Amino acid sequence: MANGIYKEIRKRIELAEEGTVFVTSDFTDIANATTVRKCLGRQVEENCIRRIINGVYEKPIYSNLLQEYIPANPDAVAYAIARSFRWTIAPCGDVALNKLGLSTQVPAVWSYISDGPYREFSWDNITVSFKHRANREISFMSELTTLVVEAIKTLGKERIDDSIIAILKNKLPGAEKKKILEEATGVSEWIYAVIRKVCAE
Repeated sequence: MANGIYKEIRKRIELAEEGTVFVTSDFTDIANATTVRKCLGRQVEENCIRRIINGVYEKPIYSNLLQEYIPANPDAVAYAIARSFRWTIAPCGDVALNKLGLSTQVPAVWSYISDGPYREFSWDNITVSFKHRANREISFMSELTTLVVEAIKTLGKERIDDSIIAILKNKLPGAEKKKILEEATGVSEWIYAVIRKVCAE
């Protein structure tokens, strides 16, 4: 392994914020995948980064209060995995509710819809699950629109009330509401009816 390549990869990691999650492909502009894996393995041994799962690494955050490194952010890991496989993903289930302020419950399983295959990844009692959806359900909507659709779908028609509408109204940026209305025209009629209420001026 060329020392210059190792130093270049290490410098990129050192400049990154604590909590940043990396995948092998983040460094393939510096060296080929085999060399990158060797460099990252050496950095794990030197405690510069830690390996979450195969091919996914984190620059950990140290808590002075707890006197230990805090667990990796499952959401950041999910997006790093998606980046590695070139999947388009969006939160669904409890993760979608949590991101939009509709639930404070920490998800037992971090679930995402994906245009990739069904896959699960686990580490440290955390599971990230990817559920396949047809391209038309995910690839033609922005992440925010997909997030809103998935949150509404998770709650279900019977649980949508004025308080839910109010939370979503306040949470969504005004500039994005028109875009959400335009992008969500192909969803179920009842979901779109909720979106119209959320995006109404």
